[in-house]
Amino acid sequence: MRVVILGACCCFAIALSAGAQTAAWQTWSPAQAESIGQSTYVRGQVGSRGTLRLLKTERAINYKLAATWMIPEVIHASARVIQLRSHLTDERTQALVDQAGEVGDTVVMIELDPNEGSGVIPLDWEALLQPKDRPDRAVKGMKAPRVREVRALQGVTRRNYDYDRFWVTFSIRSEDGQPLFEEADVEAEVIVRIYEREGRVTWRIPAPIRERQRAHAG
Repeated sequence: MRVVILGACCCFAIALSAGAQTAAWQTWSPAQAESIGQSTYVRGQVGSRGTLRLLKTERAINYKLAATWMIPEVIHASARVIQLRSHLTDERTQALVDQAGEVGDTVVMIELDPNEGSGVIPLDWEALLQPKDRPDRAVKGMKAPRVREVRALQGVTRRNYDYDRFWVTFSIRSEDGQPLFEEADVEAEVIVRIYEREGRVTWRIPAPIRERQRAHAG
């Protein structure tokens, strides 16, 4: 009898240990993961809606814009959706998150759809991240085409193939080495410039970004 009890206790202890290794986000339901994964998805437009059509068509009139800030919570949601769809173990799912965390300080997935014109996105378009209305502290993003292979950075939003997708990495330090976002800053914005046209998308500065800044400072 004593052996049976000891065996049961050992099995219970092993189960508790295994359960403790499961992160809270790995228990999210499909609906929770989808909702959290879409929490930083915003839409905008590059260029004015009132731009007049010209005879030349080598440039689009304007561009539809969508952006997803891939903060840690959104990465977790993306990985959780993959886990549920592909029946991955917790360990393999965590590996997806770890891989995504190695891609720069922070990543924004930017989607662009030209309105009329040639339908081509010029290679020299650029994106900047800054505290809202603070161009003096803007940092220029680096396009990272290889990131499209990082599964947890694909987002949870169903792909609209009218849009071209790009992944842009940003430093969360300004050019002088100081944290990009100060405590007094409330909102962040990404500015997308194509030719002479410009578009903006805005978010409230997420807590994980502030925490990462503090970790870098330490």
